[in-house]
Amino acid sequence: MPMDDFLSRALDLAAVKGASYCDVRLVETNQERFVVRTGVVDTISNDESLGIGVRVLVNGSWGFASTNIVTPAEVDRATGLAVEIALASAQSSNGPVSLGPPVTSKGIYTTPISVDPFSISSEDNLGLLLEADQRMGSVKGISARTGNLIFIKEHKTFVNSEGAHVEQTIYETGGGIMATARGNGEVQRRSYPQSMRQQGCAGWEFVDAMDLAGNAERTATEAVALLSADQCPSGVTTLIVGASQLGLQIHESCGHAIELDRVLGSEAAYAGTSFLTTDKLNNFQYGSDQVNITADSVRLPGLGSYGWDDEGVPAQSTPVVEAGKFVGYLMSRETASGLDLPSNGSMRAASWNRIPLIRMTNVSLEPGNWTLDDLIADTDDGILMEMNRSWSIDDRRYNFQFGTEIGYEIKKGKLGKMLRNCTYTGITPEFWNSCDAVCSDGHWTMWGIPNCGKGQPGQLGHTGHGAAPARFRNIQVGVMK
Repeated sequence: MPMDDFLSRALDLAAVKGASYCDVRLVETNQERFVVRTGVVDTISNDESLGIGVRVLVNGSWGFASTNIVTPAEVDRATGLAVEIALASAQSSNGPVSLGPPVTSKGIYTTPISVDPFSISSEDNLGLLLEADQRMGSVKGISARTGNLIFIKEHKTFVNSEGAHVEQTIYETGGGIMATARGNGEVQRRSYPQSMRQQGCAGWEFVDAMDLAGNAERTATEAVALLSADQCPSGVTTLIVGASQLGLQIHESCGHAIELDRVLGSEAAYAGTSFLTTDKLNNFQYGSDQVNITADSVRLPGLGSYGWDDEGVPAQSTPVVEAGKFVGYLMSRETASGLDLPSNGSMRAASWNRIPLIRMTNVSLEPGNWTLDDLIADTDDGILMEMNRSWSIDDRRYNFQFGTEIGYEIKKGKLGKMLRNCTYTGITPEFWNSCDAVCSDGHWTMWGIPNCGKGQPGQLGHTGHGAAPARFRNIQVGVMK
Protein backbone atom coordinates (compact mmCIF):
# COMPACT_ATOMS: atom_id res chain seq x y z
CA MET A 1 0.00 0.00 0.00
CA PRO A 2 1.57 3.39 -0.99
CA MET A 3 2.42 5.60 1.98
CA ASP A 4 0.19 8.43 0.71
CA ASP A 5 -2.75 6.04 0.93
CA PHE A 6 -2.21 5.70 4.68
CA LEU A 7 -2.31 9.48 5.04
CA SER A 8 -5.50 9.78 2.99
CA ARG A 9 -7.05 6.94 4.97
CA ALA A 10 -6.49 8.81 8.24
CA LEU A 11 -7.96 12.04 6.83
CA ASP A 12 -11.05 10.25 5.54
CA LEU A 13 -11.68 8.33 8.75
CA ALA A 14 -11.23 11.44 10.90
CA ALA A 15 -13.86 13.24 8.81
CA VAL A 16 -16.26 10.32 9.12
CA LYS A 17 -15.80 10.34 12.90
CA GLY A 18 -16.69 14.02 13.13
CA ALA A 19 -13.35 15.87 13.00
CA SER A 20 -13.65 19.41 11.66
CA TYR A 21 -9.91 19.40 10.96
CA CYS A 22 -7.23 16.73 10.69
CA ASP A 23 -3.55 16.67 9.86
CA VAL A 24 -1.26 13.65 9.50
CA ARG A 25 2.53 13.38 9.57
CA LEU A 26 4.47 10.38 8.30
CA VAL A 27 8.03 10.66 9.60
CA GLU A 28 11.05 8.46 8.87
CA THR A 29 14.28 9.29 10.70
CA ASN A 30 17.84 7.93 10.41
CA GLN A 31 20.52 8.93 12.89
CA GLU A 32 24.20 8.00 13.22
CA ARG A 33 26.32 8.88 16.26
CA PHE A 34 30.01 8.44 16.97
CA VAL A 35 31.66 9.24 20.31
CA VAL A 36 35.29 8.84 21.38
CA ARG A 37 36.26 9.36 25.03
CA THR A 38 39.89 9.61 26.12
CA GLY A 39 41.23 7.34 23.41
CA VAL A 40 38.41 4.79 23.52
CA VAL A 41 35.55 4.39 21.07
CA ASP A 42 32.53 4.92 23.31
CA THR A 43 29.59 4.96 20.89
CA ILE A 44 28.79 3.79 17.38
CA SER A 45 25.05 3.88 16.80
CA ASN A 46 22.68 3.79 13.87
CA ASP A 47 19.02 4.36 14.77
CA GLU A 48 15.97 4.26 12.53
CA SER A 49 12.41 5.29 13.26
CA LEU A 50 9.17 5.28 11.24
CA GLY A 51 5.70 6.28 12.37
CA ILE A 52 2.53 8.28 11.81
CA GLY A 53 1.04 10.99 14.00
CA VAL A 54 -2.62 12.04 13.64
CA ARG A 55 -3.95 15.33 15.05
CA VAL A 56 -7.65 16.22 14.96
CA LEU A 57 -10.06 18.93 16.02
CA VAL A 58 -13.42 17.62 17.28
CA ASN A 59 -15.97 19.86 18.96
CA GLY A 60 -13.35 22.58 18.97
CA SER A 61 -10.73 20.61 20.94
CA TRP A 62 -7.50 18.83 20.05
CA GLY A 63 -6.78 15.12 20.05
CA PHE A 64 -3.55 13.41 19.04
CA ALA A 65 -2.42 9.80 18.69
CA SER A 66 0.40 8.01 16.90
CA THR A 67 1.69 4.60 15.88
CA ASN A 68 4.90 3.05 14.60
CA ILE A 69 3.00 0.17 12.97
CA VAL A 70 2.12 1.48 9.53
CA THR A 71 -0.76 -0.80 8.55
CA PRO A 72 -4.36 0.08 7.60
CA ALA A 73 -5.76 -1.36 10.84
CA GLU A 74 -3.23 0.44 13.02
CA VAL A 75 -3.71 3.78 11.23
CA ASP A 76 -7.45 3.37 11.79
CA ARG A 77 -6.87 2.66 15.48
CA ALA A 78 -4.63 5.73 15.95
CA THR A 79 -7.08 7.98 14.12
CA GLY A 80 -9.97 6.71 16.20
CA LEU A 81 -7.98 7.24 19.39
CA ALA A 82 -7.14 10.82 18.40
CA VAL A 83 -10.86 11.50 17.95
CA GLU A 84 -11.67 9.94 21.34
CA ILE A 85 -9.03 12.10 23.03
CA ALA A 86 -10.44 15.23 21.36
CA LEU A 87 -13.93 14.37 22.57
CA ALA A 88 -12.62 13.92 26.10
CA SER A 89 -10.67 17.18 25.89
CA ALA A 90 -13.82 19.03 24.84
CA GLN A 91 -15.32 18.26 28.26
CA SER A 92 -12.88 20.71 29.88
CA SER A 93 -12.28 23.08 26.98
CA ASN A 94 -11.69 26.82 27.42
CA GLY A 95 -13.47 27.43 24.12
CA PRO A 96 -13.24 26.27 20.52
CA VAL A 97 -9.94 26.42 18.66
CA SER A 98 -9.67 28.78 15.69
CA LEU A 99 -6.95 28.07 13.13
CA GLY A 100 -7.32 31.16 10.99
CA PRO A 101 -7.05 30.96 7.17
CA PRO A 102 -6.77 27.47 5.59
CA VAL A 103 -3.30 26.09 4.88
CA THR A 104 -3.10 24.48 1.44
CA SER A 105 0.65 24.25 0.88
CA LYS A 106 2.03 21.85 -1.71
CA GLY A 107 5.62 21.04 -2.66
CA ILE A 108 8.89 19.23 -1.95
CA TYR A 109 11.89 20.54 0.01
CA THR A 110 15.32 19.03 0.64
CA THR A 111 18.14 20.55 2.68
CA PRO A 112 20.82 21.55 0.16
CA ILE A 113 23.98 19.53 0.86
CA SER A 114 27.27 18.95 -0.95
CA VAL A 115 28.22 15.61 0.61
CA ASP A 116 25.74 13.13 2.07
CA PRO A 117 26.95 12.56 5.66
CA PHE A 118 25.67 8.98 5.53
CA SER A 119 28.09 8.26 2.68
CA ILE A 120 31.09 8.68 5.01
CA SER A 121 32.32 5.37 6.41
CA SER A 122 32.39 4.60 10.13
CA GLU A 123 36.14 4.12 9.84
CA ASP A 124 36.60 7.65 8.51
CA ASN A 125 34.35 9.18 11.15
CA LEU A 126 36.14 7.38 13.98
CA GLY A 127 39.50 8.17 12.41
CA LEU A 128 38.72 11.88 12.55
CA LEU A 129 37.65 11.71 16.20
CA LEU A 130 40.61 9.56 17.23
CA GLU A 131 43.04 11.95 15.56
CA ALA A 132 41.50 14.90 17.40
CA ASP A 133 41.56 12.89 20.62
CA GLN A 134 45.24 12.03 20.16
CA ARG A 135 46.14 15.68 19.60
CA MET A 136 44.26 16.78 22.72
CA GLY A 137 45.94 13.98 24.66
CA SER A 138 49.39 15.19 23.60
CA VAL A 139 48.95 18.22 25.87
CA LYS A 140 50.28 17.59 29.37
CA GLY A 141 47.67 18.08 32.08
CA ILE A 142 44.60 16.92 30.18
CA SER A 143 42.62 14.39 32.23
CA ALA A 144 39.72 13.64 29.87
CA ARG A 145 38.86 14.14 26.22
CA THR A 146 35.62 13.81 24.29
CA GLY A 147 34.80 13.99 20.61
CA ASN A 148 31.49 13.37 18.90
CA LEU A 149 29.80 13.40 15.50
CA ILE A 150 26.11 13.17 14.67
CA PHE A 151 24.24 12.83 11.38
CA ILE A 152 20.45 12.99 11.02
CA LYS A 153 18.17 12.54 8.03
CA GLU A 154 14.45 13.11 8.50
CA HIS A 155 11.99 12.44 5.70
CA LYS A 156 8.56 13.83 6.48
CA THR A 157 5.26 13.96 4.62
CA PHE A 158 2.47 16.22 5.88
CA VAL A 159 -1.15 16.36 4.76
CA ASN A 160 -4.20 18.07 6.17
CA SER A 161 -7.94 18.15 5.54
CA GLU A 162 -7.66 21.61 3.99
CA GLY A 163 -5.72 20.27 1.00
CA ALA A 164 -2.07 20.66 2.04
CA HIS A 165 0.42 18.01 0.92
CA VAL A 166 4.13 18.68 1.45
CA GLU A 167 7.17 16.43 1.55
CA GLN A 168 10.57 17.37 2.93
CA THR A 169 13.92 15.80 3.69
CA ILE A 170 15.95 17.56 6.38
CA TYR A 171 19.65 16.78 6.89
CA GLU A 172 21.56 17.71 10.04
CA THR A 173 25.28 17.31 10.60
CA GLY A 174 27.31 18.17 13.67
CA GLY A 175 30.32 17.51 15.82
CA GLY A 176 32.65 18.84 18.46
CA ILE A 177 35.49 18.18 20.89
CA MET A 178 36.10 18.96 24.54
CA ALA A 179 39.23 18.77 26.70
CA THR A 180 39.10 18.68 30.52
CA ALA A 181 41.99 19.56 32.83
CA ARG A 182 42.30 19.06 36.58
CA GLY A 183 44.76 20.67 38.97
CA ASN A 184 45.27 23.40 41.57
CA GLY A 185 41.91 22.48 43.07
CA GLU A 186 40.20 23.34 39.79
CA VAL A 187 38.45 21.51 36.98
CA GLN A 188 38.47 23.44 33.72
CA ARG A 189 37.35 22.62 30.21
CA ARG A 190 37.56 24.02 26.72
CA SER A 191 35.29 23.07 23.86
CA TYR A 192 35.35 23.55 20.10
CA PRO A 193 33.57 24.84 18.05
CA GLN A 194 31.15 25.48 20.92
CA SER A 195 29.99 23.86 24.13
CA MET A 196 28.73 20.30 23.38
CA ARG A 197 28.88 20.45 19.58
CA GLN A 198 28.15 22.67 16.62
CA GLN A 199 25.29 21.37 14.49
CA GLY A 200 23.53 22.64 11.39
CA CYS A 201 21.25 21.75 8.49
CA ALA A 202 24.00 20.77 6.08
CA GLY A 203 26.02 17.84 4.77
CA TRP A 204 29.41 16.39 5.67
CA GLU A 205 31.08 19.58 4.43
CA PHE A 206 29.84 21.22 7.65
CA VAL A 207 32.03 18.92 9.77
CA ASP A 208 34.93 19.12 7.36
CA ALA A 209 35.00 22.92 7.66
CA MET A 210 35.28 22.70 11.46
CA ASP A 211 38.74 21.09 11.26
CA LEU A 212 38.32 19.36 14.62
CA ALA A 213 41.78 17.81 14.56
CA GLY A 214 43.41 21.10 13.58
CA ASN A 215 41.89 22.85 16.60
CA ALA A 216 42.39 20.03 19.11
CA GLU A 217 45.79 20.98 20.53
CA ARG A 218 44.82 24.65 20.97
CA THR A 219 41.61 23.63 22.72
CA ALA A 220 43.47 21.39 25.15
CA THR A 221 46.21 23.94 25.77
CA GLU A 222 43.63 26.54 26.78
CA ALA A 223 41.98 24.09 29.19
CA VAL A 224 45.29 23.55 30.99
CA ALA A 225 46.08 27.28 31.00
CA LEU A 226 42.77 27.99 32.72
CA LEU A 227 43.91 26.01 35.79
CA SER A 228 46.36 28.77 36.67
CA ALA A 229 44.49 31.74 35.20
CA ASP A 230 43.27 34.56 37.44
CA GLN A 231 39.79 34.32 38.88
CA CYS A 232 37.18 36.49 37.17
CA PRO A 233 36.89 39.69 39.26
CA SER A 234 33.60 40.72 40.84
CA GLY A 235 31.98 44.02 40.04
CA VAL A 236 30.19 46.04 37.41
CA THR A 237 32.04 46.45 34.14
CA THR A 238 31.81 46.54 30.37
CA LEU A 239 31.24 43.09 28.89
CA ILE A 240 31.91 41.86 25.38
CA VAL A 241 30.03 38.61 24.85
CA GLY A 242 31.54 36.29 22.23
CA ALA A 243 29.39 34.97 19.39
CA SER A 244 28.95 31.41 20.69
CA GLN A 245 27.92 32.55 24.16
CA LEU A 246 25.65 35.21 22.71
CA GLY A 247 23.87 32.49 20.73
CA LEU A 248 22.80 30.84 24.00
CA GLN A 249 21.95 34.21 25.54
CA ILE A 250 19.56 34.82 22.63
CA HIS A 251 18.12 31.32 23.03
CA GLU A 252 17.35 31.67 26.72
CA SER A 253 16.41 35.34 27.12
CA CYS A 254 14.74 36.01 23.77
CA GLY A 255 13.89 32.80 21.92
CA HIS A 256 11.95 31.18 24.75
CA ALA A 257 10.42 34.49 25.80
CA ILE A 258 8.78 35.02 22.38
CA GLU A 259 7.09 31.59 22.19
CA LEU A 260 3.44 32.61 22.20
CA ASP A 261 2.17 29.42 23.87
CA ARG A 262 4.52 30.18 26.76
CA VAL A 263 3.24 33.78 26.86
CA LEU A 264 -0.37 32.55 26.99
CA GLY A 265 0.39 30.10 29.81
CA SER A 266 -0.01 26.69 28.18
CA GLU A 267 3.68 25.88 28.73
CA ALA A 268 3.79 27.06 32.34
CA ALA A 269 3.75 23.64 34.02
CA TYR A 270 7.04 22.47 32.52
CA ALA A 271 9.27 25.39 31.61
CA GLY A 272 7.54 28.55 32.71
CA THR A 273 5.88 31.48 31.00
CA SER A 274 7.29 34.76 29.66
CA PHE A 275 7.53 38.39 30.69
CA LEU A 276 6.78 39.41 27.07
CA THR A 277 3.01 39.48 27.55
CA THR A 278 0.73 40.43 24.67
CA ASP A 279 0.24 44.00 25.93
CA LYS A 280 3.95 44.55 25.18
CA LEU A 281 3.70 43.67 21.48
CA ASN A 282 4.71 46.80 19.51
CA ASN A 283 4.74 48.63 22.85
CA PHE A 284 7.93 47.64 24.68
CA GLN A 285 11.61 48.56 24.46
CA TYR A 286 13.23 45.13 24.68
CA GLY A 287 16.72 46.44 23.88
CA SER A 288 18.76 49.36 22.63
CA ASP A 289 18.58 50.68 19.08
CA GLN A 290 21.54 48.41 18.27
CA VAL A 291 19.43 45.30 18.89
CA ASN A 292 17.70 43.80 15.86
CA ILE A 293 16.50 40.21 16.26
CA THR A 294 14.90 38.07 13.57
CA ALA A 295 13.16 34.69 13.71
CA ASP A 296 13.47 32.84 10.42
CA SER A 297 13.26 29.30 9.07
CA VAL A 298 15.17 29.98 5.84
CA ARG A 299 18.78 30.88 6.72
CA LEU A 300 21.03 27.86 6.36
CA PRO A 301 22.72 26.12 8.05
CA GLY A 302 20.44 27.06 10.93
CA LEU A 303 18.82 24.11 12.71
CA GLY A 304 15.50 25.91 12.43
CA SER A 305 15.54 25.80 8.62
CA TYR A 306 12.95 23.84 6.63
CA GLY A 307 10.38 24.14 3.86
CA TRP A 308 7.23 24.06 6.00
CA ASP A 309 6.51 23.70 9.68
CA ASP A 310 4.45 20.82 11.09
CA GLU A 311 1.21 22.65 10.33
CA GLY A 312 2.16 23.03 6.68
CA VAL A 313 2.88 26.77 7.01
CA PRO A 314 5.70 27.88 4.65
CA ALA A 315 9.13 28.83 5.98
CA GLN A 316 9.55 32.58 6.41
CA SER A 317 11.32 35.39 8.24
CA THR A 318 9.74 37.45 11.02
CA PRO A 319 11.11 40.55 12.79
CA VAL A 320 11.11 40.03 16.56
CA VAL A 321 12.97 43.13 17.72
CA GLU A 322 13.50 46.17 15.49
CA ALA A 323 15.90 48.86 16.79
CA GLY A 324 15.16 47.56 20.28
CA LYS A 325 11.36 47.56 19.96
CA PHE A 326 9.55 44.25 20.56
CA VAL A 327 7.47 43.51 17.44
CA GLY A 328 6.89 39.77 17.03
CA TYR A 329 6.28 36.31 18.47
CA LEU A 330 6.89 32.74 17.40
CA MET A 331 3.37 31.48 16.66
CA SER A 332 1.16 28.54 15.74
CA ARG A 333 -1.98 28.83 13.65
CA GLU A 334 -4.09 28.71 16.81
CA THR A 335 -2.16 31.29 18.84
CA ALA A 336 -1.69 33.63 15.88
CA SER A 337 -5.43 33.56 15.22
CA GLY A 338 -6.04 34.74 18.77
CA LEU A 339 -4.04 37.90 17.94
CA ASP A 340 -5.64 38.29 14.49
CA LEU A 341 -2.29 37.53 12.90
CA PRO A 342 -1.18 34.87 10.41
CA SER A 343 1.04 32.06 11.70
CA ASN A 344 4.75 32.50 11.01
CA GLY A 345 5.31 28.75 10.79
CA SER A 346 6.92 27.93 14.14
CA MET A 347 5.21 24.61 14.97
CA ARG A 348 7.43 21.53 15.10
CA ALA A 349 7.32 18.11 16.70
CA ALA A 350 10.39 16.15 17.79
CA SER A 351 9.09 13.00 16.10
CA TRP A 352 6.01 11.24 14.75
CA ASN A 353 4.97 10.34 18.31
CA ARG A 354 4.85 13.93 19.60
CA ILE A 355 2.29 16.67 19.02
CA PRO A 356 3.67 19.83 17.37
CA LEU A 357 4.61 22.70 19.69
CA ILE A 358 5.77 26.26 19.08
CA ARG A 359 9.54 25.94 18.77
CA MET A 360 12.30 28.37 18.01
CA THR A 361 13.35 28.55 14.38
CA ASN A 362 16.58 30.51 13.77
CA VAL A 363 16.35 33.37 16.27
CA SER A 364 19.27 35.64 15.49
CA LEU A 365 20.82 38.95 16.45
CA GLU A 366 21.45 40.79 13.20
CA PRO A 367 25.04 41.98 12.63
CA GLY A 368 26.19 45.52 13.27
CA ASN A 369 29.14 47.48 11.88
CA TRP A 370 32.08 46.83 14.20
CA THR A 371 35.10 44.60 13.77
CA LEU A 372 36.03 42.74 16.94
CA ASP A 373 39.48 44.35 16.98
CA ASP A 374 37.94 47.82 16.79
CA LEU A 375 35.38 46.94 19.46
CA ILE A 376 38.12 45.82 21.85
CA ALA A 377 40.21 48.89 21.01
CA ASP A 378 37.19 51.08 21.81
CA THR A 379 36.77 49.44 25.24
CA ASP A 380 38.90 51.05 27.93
CA ASP A 381 38.18 48.57 30.70
CA GLY A 382 36.13 45.36 30.56
CA ILE A 383 36.02 41.59 30.04
CA LEU A 384 35.54 39.42 26.96
CA MET A 385 33.69 36.18 27.78
CA GLU A 386 33.14 33.27 25.43
CA MET A 387 31.53 29.82 25.21
CA ASN A 388 28.92 28.63 27.66
CA ARG A 389 29.71 26.57 30.73
CA SER A 390 26.56 27.04 32.83
CA TRP A 391 23.28 28.91 32.78
CA SER A 392 20.29 29.69 34.95
CA ILE A 393 17.18 31.74 34.13
CA ASP A 394 13.87 32.16 35.91
CA ASP A 395 10.55 30.82 34.64
CA ARG A 396 9.59 34.15 33.07
CA ARG A 397 12.89 34.50 31.16
CA TYR A 398 13.69 37.63 33.14
CA ASN A 399 16.53 37.14 35.66
CA PHE A 400 19.54 35.16 34.42
CA GLN A 401 23.07 34.11 35.21
CA PHE A 402 25.58 32.61 32.78
CA GLY A 403 29.01 31.11 33.25
CA THR A 404 31.52 30.84 30.42
CA GLU A 405 34.46 28.56 29.75
CA ILE A 406 36.97 31.38 29.26
CA GLY A 407 37.42 35.11 29.56
CA TYR A 408 40.03 37.80 28.95
CA GLU A 409 40.42 41.13 30.65
CA ILE A 410 40.42 44.24 28.49
CA LYS A 411 42.66 47.10 29.56
CA LYS A 412 43.08 50.33 27.61
CA GLY A 413 41.72 48.81 24.44
CA LYS A 414 43.81 45.64 24.47
CA LEU A 415 43.14 42.03 25.43
CA GLY A 416 44.97 41.14 28.61
CA LYS A 417 45.31 38.08 30.79
CA MET A 418 43.14 34.98 30.65
CA LEU A 419 40.40 34.67 33.28
CA ARG A 420 38.75 31.54 34.71
CA ASN A 421 35.31 30.89 36.20
CA CYS A 422 33.79 33.86 34.40
CA THR A 423 30.15 34.66 35.12
CA TYR A 424 27.73 37.47 34.43
CA THR A 425 24.20 38.18 35.52
CA GLY A 426 21.37 40.49 34.54
CA ILE A 427 17.72 41.21 33.88
CA THR A 428 16.75 40.55 30.28
CA PRO A 429 15.44 43.97 29.12
CA GLU A 430 18.07 45.85 31.12
CA PHE A 431 20.80 43.69 29.63
CA TRP A 432 19.70 44.12 26.01
CA ASN A 433 19.15 47.86 26.54
CA SER A 434 22.78 48.12 27.67
CA CYS A 435 24.01 46.86 24.27
CA ASP A 436 25.85 49.66 22.48
CA ALA A 437 27.71 47.79 19.71
CA VAL A 438 27.41 44.62 17.63
CA CYS A 439 30.11 43.22 15.39
CA SER A 440 29.72 42.92 11.62
CA ASP A 441 28.65 40.00 9.45
CA GLY A 442 32.28 38.91 9.06
CA HIS A 443 32.12 37.83 12.72
CA TRP A 444 28.56 36.45 12.50
CA THR A 445 27.99 32.70 12.83
CA MET A 446 24.83 30.59 12.84
CA TRP A 447 25.12 28.47 15.98
CA GLY A 448 23.11 25.31 16.54
CA ILE A 449 21.46 24.25 19.80
CA PRO A 450 20.19 20.65 19.45
CA ASN A 451 18.99 20.07 23.01
CA CYS A 452 16.18 22.54 23.68
CA GLY A 453 13.69 20.93 26.05
CA LYS A 454 9.98 21.68 26.05
CA GLY A 455 6.62 19.98 26.44
CA GLN A 456 5.02 17.15 28.41
CA PRO A 457 5.88 14.46 27.38
CA GLY A 458 9.23 16.07 26.75
CA GLN A 459 10.58 16.99 23.34
CA LEU A 460 14.07 18.03 22.27
CA GLY A 461 14.00 20.83 19.72
CA HIS A 462 16.80 21.82 17.35
CA THR A 463 17.23 25.58 17.03
CA GLY A 464 19.57 28.02 15.31
CA HIS A 465 20.95 31.32 16.59
CA GLY A 466 22.99 33.69 14.49
CA ALA A 467 25.23 36.03 16.45
CA ALA A 468 28.38 38.13 16.33
CA PRO A 469 30.25 39.46 19.38
CA ALA A 470 28.47 42.38 21.06
CA ARG A 471 29.25 44.86 23.82
CA PHE A 472 27.14 45.53 26.91
CA ARG A 473 27.74 48.31 29.44
CA ASN A 474 27.47 48.19 33.26
CA ILE A 475 27.09 44.44 33.65
CA GLN A 476 27.53 42.59 36.95
CA VAL A 477 30.29 39.98 36.58
CA GLY A 478 32.11 37.56 38.83
CA VAL A 479 29.17 36.44 40.94
CA MET A 480 30.56 32.90 41.35
CA LYS A 481 33.16 32.30 44.04
